Amino acid sequence: MILIVDDTPENIISLKKVLEKNGFEVDTASSGEEALKKILNRSYVLIILDVQMPGMDGFEVAETISGFSKAKETAIIFLSAASANVNLITRGYSSGGLDYISKPVDMNVLLLKVKTFYRIYEQSRALNKMQETLREEIEYRKEAERKKDEFISIASHELKTPMTSVKGYIQLLERSIEKNDIETTKARLSKVQNQIEKLNNLIADLLDISKIESGKLKLNKKHFQFDVLVEDVLEILQQSHPDVTFIKKGSFEGKIYGDDIRIEQVILNFMTNALKYAPDSNEIHINSRKEGDHAYFSVKDFGIGMTEENKDKVFNKFYRIEETSERFQGLGIGLYICKEIIELHQGEIGVNSQPGEGSEFYFTLPLNTEQDENI
Repeated sequence: MILIVDDTPENIISLKKVLEKNGFEVDTASSGEEALKKILNRSYVLIILDVQMPGMDGFEVAETISGFSKAKETAIIFLSAASANVNLITRGYSSGGLDYISKPVDMNVLLLKVKTFYRIYEQSRALNKMQETLREEIEYRKEAERKKDEFISIASHELKTPMTSVKGYIQLLERSIEKNDIETTKARLSKVQNQIEKLNNLIADLLDISKIESGKLKLNKKHFQFDVLVEDVLEILQQSHPDVTFIKKGSFEGKIYGDDIRIEQVILNFMTNALKYAPDSNEIHINSRKEGDHAYFSVKDFGIGMTEENKDKVFNKFYRIEETSERFQGLGIGLYICKEIIELHQGEIGVNSQPGEGSEFYFTLPLNTEQDENI
């Protein structure tokens, strides 16, 4: 918008008419004081400012405007009948004016100058936007680099821990074999197997991340009994955690069209997280049911819970809750992979949680995806 400031109504009317005819939005003020009030409340691209006005003259207005943060980038064109006065022209430029036009105004010259200032303004705004985008991109890349370095450090530690354990158990195995101690050998072999399983899971997660990043995480969909899958996972976990009570509420008797192996991966992740982050609790609730045209599944623990901020970020790649990262190991990619799997099934994933009151992770899966895919 352009602000015309002139104490002569005829001048304002003629300038306003020409500018509006050429597509410019125009506001007016008949004194320096009125102009300052408007500048405080609105933003202007250009101010056409008469030099010789009673009360506050154009130079005083310009000098005052220079102190307004809102008007720092506003261009000023001075209008004056005293064009031959070098001192006036010099003062105009020193007051913050960018150009000078003498009266009577040549409208063609004025339009040319206005269009030039508008073009410069648009270019400046585009440049500022590019700079802001560039700054955001730089910050994003810095944060991504920091997370990558942190992830590499964590991954190295997580991979090294079971490897060190395997190496130690193998050394102990050699001794028990030499002593022909069959029972000890079996126990240590079992521990080696557990550590190798940890390594296998870590490597599988890393491979999944690679597939997700390259868009190669594919689903092998078929019909399967959802509740049977849940029961199978429960049976395995109950055997390995006999001191924990798994309470199953509700059921979903129908079939789901999806990748049963990947859905099992999500269910197992939810349950193992519940065991991991509720070490002082011996009860976990599992819920499955039909909700409209979706299947609903959730796992609730009674552990440490999380804040609203963490709830918003917990499904992000490499995100680990800072206050628990020392106490609980992990790569910070399990829930990210779960989110990708559920979203590939056109489902939704989320969490309800309160600090100190536990967490309930859930997902929903649509029941008509096979029909949608065949359309």
